[in-house]
Amino acid sequence: MGAMSPWHWAIVALVVIILFGSKKLPDAARGLGRSLRIFKSEVKEMQNDNSTPAPTAQQSALAELPVADTTTAPVTPPAPVQPQHTEPKSA
Repeated sequence: MGAMSPWHWAIVALVVIILFGSKKLPDAARGLGRSLRIFKSEVKEMQNDNSTPAPTAQQSALAELPVADTTTAPVTPPAPVQPQHTEPKSA
């Protein structure tokens, strides 16, 4: 029941012809064909762009960081500073 029968399609086609006229339909179909061609070429271009990914901002930032020299001795952090206790002054 949900599918359209051939009679339904014929009525839809008749309404479209009456609304838009037989002169505008070929122009509309031509414009639709051009749009689809442009769309397909853009999709192909996007797929080609995705196959060779450009470096992201994070990757380029990491590339600019200096590389650590591992030939030297490791650096030990300084010892933590202990707070000094002072006696409160009596008045």
